[in-house]
Amino acid sequence: VQLQASGGGLVQPGGSLRLSCAGSGFTLGANLMSWWRQAPGKGNEWVSSIFDYGRTTYADSVKGRFAISRDNAKNTMYLQMDNLTFTDTALYFCTKDSGGRKRGRGTQVTVSS
Repeated sequence: VQLQASGGGLVQPGGSLRLSCAGSGFTLGANLMSWWRQAPGKGNEWVSSIFDYGRTTYADSVKGRFAISRDNAKNTMYLQMDNLTFTDTALYFCTKDSGGRKRGRGTQVTVSS
């Protein structure tokens, strides 16, 4: 099982980014998958999850601004992030949560003017 997040970068406040999480060694769409983030000097913060049957959930801090989705044909999960703020600056990483949590390498998102 491997997970690789990508798509991070430097963006101005109010901007958008789309993160990708490519899975290998398992069927991403058959699992509970999540996005997490870790801001500088802080612990891990859960951001969003997508269940195998399609239900999505969000942390209050990102609700209405972020959207989680997946493309089963590409075995890839996404996080569309809109209206980014300084407090969204963090290392973002994805996890496979079914059958024991597996974490992939993250991608850095920096919101700065």
